Amino acid sequence: MTFRDRMLAVVVAALWGANFLAIHYGLDHFPPLLLASARFLVLAIPTVLFVRPPRMRWRWLIGYGVGFGTVQFAFLFLSMANGLPTGLASLVLQASAPFTVLLGAVLLRERLSRRQAIGIGAAVAGLVVIATARSQVAPLLPLGLCLLGALGWALGNLCSRKAECDDPLRMMLWMSVVPPVPLFALSWFVEGPHEIGAALALAVTPAGLPGLAALGYLVLCATVLGQGIWTFLLSRYPAGMVAPYSLLVPVLGIALSFALLAERPSWVELVAGVVIVAGVLLGTPRASKAVPDAPARAMAPATPAT
Repeated sequence: MTFRDRMLAVVVAALWGANFLAIHYGLDHFPPLLLASARFLVLAIPTVLFVRPPRMRWRWLIGYGVGFGTVQFAFLFLSMANGLPTGLASLVLQASAPFTVLLGAVLLRERLSRRQAIGIGAAVAGLVVIATARSQVAPLLPLGLCLLGALGWALGNLCSRKAECDDPLRMMLWMSVVPPVPLFALSWFVEGPHEIGAALALAVTPAGLPGLAALGYLVLCATVLGQGIWTFLLSRYPAGMVAPYSLLVPVLGIALSFALLAERPSWVELVAGVVIVAGVLLGTPRASKAVPDAPARAMAPATPAT
């Protein structure tokens, strides 16, 4: 990867690390499935009205929306609403990285170099250490729900990779059209119309402003900016080369949870966090002439429909 693309991957990790704080505050004002649906609905409406559809096979767009949007966020939000601590959620969800590498090798036949394998192995070992240290404070069910969310993210990564879209930002925007309906249907049947109505009524009052601010961060920063950059990187490099950077997210998520939510990591977790960073750096190959510069055109902004 080039130095610029490495830095872009780090920016995404920072945006997604803060994303878990936004989810934490958003869940104080919205039920989890409704919040997940609203996250994508706010983005889907202007996308349908003003953004031309990307040129790609729609089955991969739908798979991307189901995996990354519906499955990941339904299970992630449910896990946090059922007691998974914010910092631990940011950690467990990063199981998507080894899931992506494994599925990429099995389904897409992507090969890993020895250096990548060692780096990813070190990062995963750091994740296991932190998960073991923190598992005593979280019940089993929320952990399992979050792991299912991580699997959804991995499947979405592979669909994004297979799409081979020349405009990944537009692909990401149109992906947001897929999740709102199934997520809202789940919210209606699981959370019920009364809870939905109460949350929406509170949202238009001054007391609901923090919830709306959290929703705004989820839409603009975590989804539009963060996922837009991530999709671009997946369009330029193999999934196994990009995915390890997501392992930086829990380091930032735990740090922010410590600073703002008083979730205090132990020294074991801090050492493991250093191992994760080292593993990500080791597991990402250096820039190669084999990687063309042509896909950089995919960074062009989405063009409004005329």
